[in-house]
Amino acid sequence: MNLFLGLTDHDWYTYLRDLAPDEVNFWWPSASQPFKSLEPGEPFLFKAKSPYWSTVGGGFFVRYVTAPVSLAWQAFGEANGTPDAHTLLARMRKYRRDDSPDPEIGCTILTEPFFFPEELWVDPPADWARNIVRGKRYSTADEIGARLWDTVVERLADPRTRTGPTIQEPAQGGLFAADQRARYSEPRLIRHRLGQGAFRLSVLDAYDKRCAVTGERVVPVLEAAHIRPYANEGPHLVTNGLTLRADIHRLFDLGYVTVDRNLKFHVSSRLDTEYANGKDYYRFQNQPLSVVPTRQEDRPGREYLEWHGDVVFRP
Repeated sequence: MNLFLGLTDHDWYTYLRDLAPDEVNFWWPSASQPFKSLEPGEPFLFKAKSPYWSTVGGGFFVRYVTAPVSLAWQAFGEANGTPDAHTLLARMRKYRRDDSPDPEIGCTILTEPFFFPEELWVDPPADWARNIVRGKRYSTADEIGARLWDTVVERLADPRTRTGPTIQEPAQGGLFAADQRARYSEPRLIRHRLGQGAFRLSVLDAYDKRCAVTGERVVPVLEAAHIRPYANEGPHLVTNGLTLRADIHRLFDLGYVTVDRNLKFHVSSRLDTEYANGKDYYRFQNQPLSVVPTRQEDRPGREYLEWHGDVVFRP
């Protein structure tokens, strides 16, 4: 198993430590350098900058995406480590000169974050160099990486470690449920629960920030739709999502449109009978989706599409 030790500001850490969210956006000021050091589920650790230098917490990697500051704020809010979007933009400009109104940043999406109190901070690995500016990947197959992860696991087991809301819900498989503590000591990947922010950015990224039906590219009007709603036991999984233009999302939720298991778009006849309109939607009738995720594992799940067609769609 790999783990990444990423440099972060102390202010970002303290703000999120006090907030205790269930997901965070570890953002990079520039979107020009993709993050490829981890697989989903592997740990991403927070390494405070000078004068602190210690490992102060971490989370579990979900996905790396690029997004405008406005979209990052809409998806994560204060889980970006700032109290408002204006502060997020100002923090970005502290490290990168960019006067555009809504610049893109790199978003490293993490779930189940944890934050160590100062007395549990972890000293840097023996081979850590002070001239590192982004971070460094380690492996539990190597002595230094294994020692680092073992120490982190010890800190995770300490009740003083601050985690998000899941620590209050052990019956639902929270982070420190008694029967789960051992899983963190094993160098292997596990599935971690995604939050709403991770779901939204991951779905938009899977569809290349385009509407699955129309191909629309204007990000402010695009939304991540749950195929099976979260309120109806639909999970925050990319396979349970579609990127849809806001109006189509509304019609999808109301059952006036659907997508079948062959990824073809259908419009209910009720749209015409009830509103005597809908020509802008009927032109996509029985057409394959305009945009489908490149990665097979991101494509809509058949079980969710069939559920929507059987339960929500009104033919």
